[in-house]
Amino acid sequence: MTFETDFRFLAGPESPLSAALSGRDADIHATVRSAVKRGDLILAYQPVMTTGPDSRPAFYEALARVRDVDGRIIPAKDFIHAIEATETGRRIDCLALKQGLQTLRNVPDLRLSVNMSARSIGYQPWMRILHNALASDATLGDRLILEITESSAMMVPDLVIAFMRDLQRQGIAFALDDFGAGYTAFRYLRQFYFDILKIDGQFIKNVNLSADNQVLVRALISIGEHFDMFTIAESVETSEEAAFLQEAGIDCLQGFFCGAPTLNPPWVEANGRAVG
Repeated sequence: MTFETDFRFLAGPESPLSAALSGRDADIHATVRSAVKRGDLILAYQPVMTTGPDSRPAFYEALARVRDVDGRIIPAKDFIHAIEATETGRRIDCLALKQGLQTLRNVPDLRLSVNMSARSIGYQPWMRILHNALASDATLGDRLILEITESSAMMVPDLVIAFMRDLQRQGIAFALDDFGAGYTAFRYLRQFYFDILKIDGQFIKNVNLSADNQVLVRALISIGEHFDMFTIAESVETSEEAAFLQEAGIDCLQGFFCGAPTLNPPWVEANGRAVG
């Protein structure tokens, strides 16, 4: 059997590898679906810090977590690929948005970003949560940022463009997440009018050492500046990376160098009760 034949056997649609991956995804989906039914979703908060000597949080990103039946906390990166296109994915978006909006109500001076899939634009329960919240408190829109990944936005670009234009009139800002990881057509980038561009972490890792990443990051920052978007570097882990990015002209940094996601952000008291 040749290497190519071997590889097709291992990775083809009927292969042991594909079966194992499908089984793993099914297990993850079942775990997350069960957690969602219990309403066992929590948010961790990570600061997005301005660059410069007076660095401060520009806003916080709310990151979804679920608890399994044993109480273990599972971050979204470990399950989102398995559930994003499913009803469970839509319900995750609903729970995250609902909790994020409640946090904004509890902390009047907070600005917060919440992740969503473009698929949720057509999901009525998610839209009701958003519109009911904006109708009850007009100040929420000015403090809410909705993050949409590049790959998600490009699935239905025309729908995303119309959705953004409608909500930007109500003060909501939009961030294009994981920029550079997908395949945004530049004709759509001109039309999207995202307020914030978040550069994917794969280009940030060791950027101070990698000439290739340096060229790419400078190009992505230039694109953001050209389209008048606030630029953020994701997954910043070292002071050396941060120093290069600041010199390159990035507006904000996000990552473990600036602060890890936490269930106890500054506005939460030691007993876990939100202040406000």
